[in-house]
Amino acid sequence: MSSGVTTGAIDTKAQRRVSPITEFFKRLIKEKPLGTVGGVIVLVLLIVGIFANFLAPYGMNEVHPSDALSPPSTKYLLGTDNLGRDLLSRVIYGARISVIVGVVAATCATAISTTIGMLSGFLGGKFDIVVQRIIDGWMCFPGIIVLITAVTIIGPGLWQVILVLSFTYGIGGSRIVRSAVIGIKGNVYLDAAKSTGCSTTKMLMRHILPNIMAPVIVLFTTRMPAMIMDEASLSFLGLGIPPPQPSWGGMLSYSGIKYMLLDPLIAIWPGLALTFTVYGVNMLGDAVRDLLDPRLRGGVGRYGGVNVSKKRLRKK
Repeated sequence: MSSGVTTGAIDTKAQRRVSPITEFFKRLIKEKPLGTVGGVIVLVLLIVGIFANFLAPYGMNEVHPSDALSPPSTKYLLGTDNLGRDLLSRVIYGARISVIVGVVAATCATAISTTIGMLSGFLGGKFDIVVQRIIDGWMCFPGIIVLITAVTIIGPGLWQVILVLSFTYGIGGSRIVRSAVIGIKGNVYLDAAKSTGCSTTKMLMRHILPNIMAPVIVLFTTRMPAMIMDEASLSFLGLGIPPPQPSWGGMLSYSGIKYMLLDPLIAIWPGLALTFTVYGVNMLGDAVRDLLDPRLRGGVGRYGGVNVSKKRLRKK
């Protein structure tokens, strides 16, 4: 009996020593295979974007006129465009722009949405009414029209695009955060915090924000691929990242349209890079949301329900 108790205590201690991060990645691999694939794609995108200077075989604007429109070869793995620039190098440098736009703009937009949504949902009253009517008016305008108008006024450029995307998505996304705040606003622990004299700032940061992290995470993961697509759309229209910066949307627009019939690979490679990136971020975002949401913990995925049922049977 004593040996059994000792063994059980050792097993319990071993389980407690497992890092939450390690446990998260184990569950991600076991329960969310598509999320794992998405995570690999996102990791590759980050590595390529950060180390583009070392991974690209040529400069992003290095011209070889004699090799214009060359097919894939050992010298140019993905071929060249109409000016003789290596497509692989330009796709790699384009990943850096997508990483910057996706991460920075999505972070800023989520911060704006969280701030507006928490204040509007928690304070309520006339403040909430005024804020929501302003958001209603903002959301009446088509998103692409707002983006085009704002970029036309501010001017094209990387940080201009990030600023426009942050405010455009941040204001509209506050509705999701506000709904989550209203859903937990009447809980007992908030009334207890008020009775102890907790300030509004502490209420928002200590009690509201931790309990709405699931929708906030979903908001961030859905905004990131959308912003990458919008940046590509603006660059395709000539309003995003100005040339000669190798944006994937710009690569599809300038040489991609004009020389696509002569060499379809000019448009295929940046298009595939954009497709796989958006797919990977979406799959990873869905998986992270399912694994971090306590209401779904242990009850989702390919193996989640099976593992839980086995553990219950072992306890019985």
